[in-house]
Amino acid sequence: MEISRGSLPGGQPDADHATTGFESEHHALPGFEAVARLATHALDVPLVALLLGDGSAFWYATPGLQDALPLDDALLAACRGIARHGVAETVCDAREDARFLPAGANPAHATVGFFACEPVFGLDGQRLGALFVFDRRPRLALASAAQAALRDAAALAGTGAALRSYLSRIDPSTRLPHRGAFFADLGAQLAHGSGTAWLATIETAPVARFNAFVRAMGHAYADALVRATAERVQAWTTPGMQLYMVAPTRLAVLLPSAHGAPAPVQLDALVAALREPVDCLGVALSLQPGVGLLEVEAHELRGGDPLRRAMNASWIAMGTPSGWAVYNRSDDERQRQEFFLVTELAAALSDGTELELHYQPRVELESNRCVALEALARWRHPTLGPVSPSTFVPLAEQAGLIRTLTDWVFDHGLAQLAAWQREGIDVRLSLNVSSIDLDSALASRLAAAAVRHGVPLNRLELEFTEGTAIYHNELTRSTLVALREAGVGIAIDDFGIGYSNLDALRHMPASSLKIDQSLVRGLGTRRHDAAIVRAMVALGHELGFRVVMEGVETAGVLAAVRDMECDEVQGYHIAMPMRGAEIADWLRQQAIHDEASC
Repeated sequence: MEISRGSLPGGQPDADHATTGFESEHHALPGFEAVARLATHALDVPLVALLLGDGSAFWYATPGLQDALPLDDALLAACRGIARHGVAETVCDAREDARFLPAGANPAHATVGFFACEPVFGLDGQRLGALFVFDRRPRLALASAAQAALRDAAALAGTGAALRSYLSRIDPSTRLPHRGAFFADLGAQLAHGSGTAWLATIETAPVARFNAFVRAMGHAYADALVRATAERVQAWTTPGMQLYMVAPTRLAVLLPSAHGAPAPVQLDALVAALREPVDCLGVALSLQPGVGLLEVEAHELRGGDPLRRAMNASWIAMGTPSGWAVYNRSDDERQRQEFFLVTELAAALSDGTELELHYQPRVELESNRCVALEALARWRHPTLGPVSPSTFVPLAEQAGLIRTLTDWVFDHGLAQLAAWQREGIDVRLSLNVSSIDLDSALASRLAAAAVRHGVPLNRLELEFTEGTAIYHNELTRSTLVALREAGVGIAIDDFGIGYSNLDALRHMPASSLKIDQSLVRGLGTRRHDAAIVRAMVALGHELGFRVVMEGVETAGVLAAVRDMECDEVQGYHIAMPMRGAEIADWLRQQAIHDEASC
């Protein structure tokens, strides 16, 4: 059997195969070939065609004929005109029928000698199109048995068309209407261009967690889990509500037009049902669902995407205690802005002109000498202006750009360190590293950058947050050990604001402990902060770490820090972050100030 898509079978059929096909990109019609084959035998015709009201056309040519009848453009156009009338018709001698014969043409050259058609109806009685049979030879009449066979074939074709319509709306895994059906039904509900509709979207679980289900248990388990979730949502719905499967991990409920927004107590009940452990294929687990609610106005369907906005609300809801949220435009704009920033950051990393490094000195208290400089990434967007690292670094982590950003920092920071060394400036360079970077390739990435720029690894230090450093596994520990053995310093940053695991801390191959600035800033005014910081300093020294105080922003804080016997200080009172070209002048000014003090 030869299948043709998007073209007409204008040539001769193969002697051993039937020619079947369908026009345009519509889905194939279930059972059409079997129906057409029965019709060709019952009516002894070489060609059967089915035209549906949605514009799709299907045909079947009897195999083995030497003088096949093609369904060419002219014949197809004639069929479309006849089908629009919606009535049964038989033309026993069509050789002079103007619908099939161009004006002025010789009837002896007519392609069609006989044709008959029968309307095709759906299961609900709606007319869907027409079924045609053709022959090159005219006939005297169409026997009653043949007419009955044609009607039966049309009825079977209508059943196939209804099944095709069903399949085009249904998600095969859950047997629920899919996203295309959702938009079709929403458009039908707001067809008059006025009024509103409420819809709810349900996130089964965060995508990363759902993918973990698939990796651990397989796709069959994940499909069963979604079906179990859909059953719970279905049990929650009331008559008139329609449930849809709109994404692999996402469901949607369309409420009838007369139905207002679900009451908070109803949404609480839905979330409670979804949070109950699901026993799926013998494995029980708890989900982290999110339910988003959106009111859609008719005019928003023109060029808008209500499903996306409802999904925004359900995604936010996953992180809330209630588990449900009503769409909020400001939240949506924030997420769209974040997406915009991610794409702009990717361009900035590629271009390299908007990003730069600033450097903040770390001063040793005992000698009052700058012993290290922390490299801090800065981004000046051409239209938005400065973008805070607290904004773009987490976005880089979420978007998979953090390794690229870290490599950029390595390359530019080490190039600057090499330039300082050529000027005779002897300092260590401290570089911030994300938890995502902490893998077996990190040491080689840093070593390659050091070789490129000709700087020794013992002049470098990597800073990890407390959470990254403390909650490590054997892989991350081996990576840190390799870095320390190569001479790279390891600093535990923002210490004191996480959940410190002291047992892990004593096994950490770190060299420095940086106490978080939120604790240091309160030393001059909050007695408890002073007690906590003093204990941290003592702990750090007992474990063999150099202790660095971040956030030294006033003379009073600096005085308090001196009494605690920490090793280094960093903060705005010591120096603001500055460009690499400004460091040499700052160091000279510090040296002059120190000499004057002596």
